Amino acid sequence: MASVTDRLTTTPPGVQLGPLAIIPDNTARNFVLELRAGRFHGFVVRKGDAVHGYVDICAHMALPLAQQLDQYLTPDAGHIQCCWHGALYRIEDGACVGGPCVGARLQPWPVTVADGMIVTA
Repeated sequence: MASVTDRLTTTPPGVQLGPLAIIPDNTARNFVLELRAGRFHGFVVRKGDAVHGYVDICAHMALPLAQQLDQYLTPDAGHIQCCWHGALYRIEDGACVGGPCVGARLQPWPVTVADGMIVTA
């Protein structure tokens, strides 16, 4: 069985993930992509018409951030939160602002919205 550190950390540009509407505003959604090179795990946070994508690996320990599907945000949707050790990350840039890894960053996953579709960039 492959470990989290064996997962892909990048995707090719132009992969359509779905319409913006599949992620309600102020929530996040997990995406698992099967690519020729292996499996990629990431998530996208929606804030209005903006999307922010990250590789689903905590900067503190190499674990997925959520224990429950799509549960990446704090209850007030103000930050991304690691469910294991409580690290808090800014949604806009993935910088850790609280918890055991202040100053570290989540690995960005470039995504954008084009013609109403979320697409890898």
